[in-house]
Amino acid sequence: MGNTVSCCVSPESSPKLPSRQPAERLEEIQTSTEVSDDNTVPYLQHISDREVPDELALESNPSDHARASTIFLSKSQTDVRDKRKSNHINHISHVSPGPLSKKYSSCSTIFIDDSTVSQPNLKSTIKCVTLAIYYHIKNRDSDKSLDIFDEKLHPLSREPVPDDYSHVDPEHKLIYRFVRTLFSAAQLTAECAIVTLVYLERLLTYAELDICPANWKRIVLGAILLASKVWDDQAVWNVDYCQILKDITVEDMNEMERQFLELLQFNINVPASVYAKYYFDLRQLADDNNLSFPLEPLNNQRAQKLEAISRLCEDKYKDLSRSAMRRSCSADNLIGIRRSNAVLS
Repeated sequence: MGNTVSCCVSPESSPKLPSRQPAERLEEIQTSTEVSDDNTVPYLQHISDREVPDELALESNPSDHARASTIFLSKSQTDVRDKRKSNHINHISHVSPGPLSKKYSSCSTIFIDDSTVSQPNLKSTIKCVTLAIYYHIKNRDSDKSLDIFDEKLHPLSREPVPDDYSHVDPEHKLIYRFVRTLFSAAQLTAECAIVTLVYLERLLTYAELDICPANWKRIVLGAILLASKVWDDQAVWNVDYCQILKDITVEDMNEMERQFLELLQFNINVPASVYAKYYFDLRQLADDNNLSFPLEPLNNQRAQKLEAISRLCEDKYKDLSRSAMRRSCSADNLIGIRRSNAVLS
């Protein structure tokens, strides 16, 4: 108690922090056992010597921890504030904002979209992911990159790369067309797009890189390649991407995938809490930039389907709570216990 060091984070949870080599750890264990006598237990290392503050891990790994804010959402706030200020000025100047494009529910009609965290809408999700990539490029801190991602050194097509390719930021439409083409040709899912963004931000954090006009296509391609293999059951092979991008070689794809994995330190795990955080942050990004998800009025058939899904989830929750009650009656499962009246003698 009172220690500033958390007991829930391991040294390996933060890639930016220097980790000890296995030989050093082995030497440390040997020295600790030498301190103890034959009749006593081995010397235990203090927790402050083994663990790192939780704040550092959360700050350096937004793609690993659900409590850390996503990078793309923080980078987009500057533009969002400018848009809100401009809208406020137009409102004061009595300038008509134009026709309303957003639908609102009423007493007679309820509008809902078909995008959920478990089944996102493909087109809307790709728009949000590419918008997040756009803000990464636009509001980047520097132009740190690696040769394997440089489009000048490893072109994706035979067309000559313009001389100012590293200075002109791509528009959102260009990024969307590039990603949309890959997802349509490879028949990838919307969940794969979210995992792609997770891997992209993990790469930027782990390798301390910046996504810029010179490398954004190859970084996005590497993230899509890895996400499709991890998420989809029937993954797209590297040779299939060579058929989509006809001027790239299989050897180039293999080398890019290998270096991408090494820069991620082979950490391809995406917890459910991190996935949900990215999904809802993408919804927030869409709302801030007036990218509305397709809304449809709630009809009887869809209402019955939603009711059936809710009832199924409720039944599962009841079964889980009952099984937990039978196993034990810990302090976490005291909700819902029927207490009998006390008998006073």
